[in-house]
Amino acid sequence: MSRSDSDKDRLDEERLADERDPLGGEILDHDEPDVLDEFDDQPGELELYEREERAEPRVSVVSEGAPAPAADDEDEFRWHTEARHAVEGVEDAVEFVDVHKAFGRNRVLRGLNLGIPEGRISMILGPSGTGKSVCIKHMVGLLYPDQGDILVHGESVPNMVDDDLFEMRKKFGVLFQDGALFGSMNLYDNVAFPLRQHTDKGEDEIYEIVNRRLKEVGLAGSHDKMPNELSGGMRKRAGFARALVLDPEIVLFDEPDSGLDPVRTALLCELIKEVHAENGGAYVVITHDIASARRVAEFIAVLWRGRIVESGPARDLFESENPFVRQFLSGESQGPLGME
Repeated sequence: MSRSDSDKDRLDEERLADERDPLGGEILDHDEPDVLDEFDDQPGELELYEREERAEPRVSVVSEGAPAPAADDEDEFRWHTEARHAVEGVEDAVEFVDVHKAFGRNRVLRGLNLGIPEGRISMILGPSGTGKSVCIKHMVGLLYPDQGDILVHGESVPNMVDDDLFEMRKKFGVLFQDGALFGSMNLYDNVAFPLRQHTDKGEDEIYEIVNRRLKEVGLAGSHDKMPNELSGGMRKRAGFARALVLDPEIVLFDEPDSGLDPVRTALLCELIKEVHAENGGAYVVITHDIASARRVAEFIAVLWRGRIVESGPARDLFESENPFVRQFLSGESQGPLGME
């Protein structure tokens, strides 16, 4: 063999060595798509849909436990006391138990423990991108935890069979970020849709319910308007009316103040309080607007880096000595929360 052939063989071996997986020793196939591509689209606005039936279990609730945190993790969570000032004599409508959820390498929920009290207006607050909307997707079974459990009125959502899951979802009403109205339907048909889809009620009874809910949110007489004829605030109120028509036990608000000016945000907050006072139930508001929290919240949970920093009655949280909670709820620039 000539020297040039020997050098060529040596270079080929070095190139193959560079392409070996350092963990498994297998040659990487450059033609295979990047498995992380499917996670490029992070969860956005909540969309309810019917899950296809699956034979395999959705999640293993009983696990061997998460690995011991590294020193960096312990430093990262040093502000997370996870202290919860319980509401005496009130049970939880929804409970998260050591919930972990990752999208590829992006760990969103990292040992979340949270209780949403029955009969209260609760707010989950936290910086943008910290997993607030992911929480409500877990509540209704649109996402399932990689580890841990979510309980709704004491029943495990990840372990429900499809029929039970669909029935459980009827306990929820959801107000989406922009109302999520059907563009081809007028206001009346949008609000009537859940009743026609999920009940056997006649049109006379449906009319009575829809008319009552639209009046409740200040939209009486707007039955024939199309979504593109409504202002942002009107679309929010229409979405609120639709969320209420099935008399839900739990109502979820996914950033209801998004896109509203301060006055309309204040009016929507007052509407939420009025409707809750009349109907009761557990209301869960996802937001990062502190002014809304001061107006509406009875119970607050502060979420950061996939865990609850602290939770409890709103008055206790606004008086908290926790440096992160104090900084976030007062909107100060100095404190543990930075631009990273």
